[in-house]
Amino acid sequence: MTVINLNDTAAALPDAWRSRVLGHIGPACLKVLRMSELPGEEESHDAPEALLVLDGRLELDVRGEAVTVGTGEVYVVPAGAPHAVRPGSRGTLVIVELEEGGRGAA
Repeated sequence: MTVINLNDTAAALPDAWRSRVLGHIGPACLKVLRMSELPGEEESHDAPEALLVLDGRLELDVRGEAVTVGTGEVYVVPAGAPHAVRPGSRGTLVIVELEEGGRGAA
């Protein structure tokens, strides 16, 4: 694997909130995306999901509580926790998660 500039990769993506898979670490998938101010639909996952903000901020609603993740901070969404993006997010986000129905599935 080559060196990847995460901010440049995210900036080059055609759409906000559409992630690009950068690689796999065991059963985990490493993704990067460009955030926007728009909110997102609620979702949940069978496994925990790590959300690392490279720059900007991520505004979340996790189980009905507001969570703000700033530059250089990481938040791990617990397995099964309903979560959604609130308005006001911006910047570059790195996601580490198990691929549902893919390489990480049992």
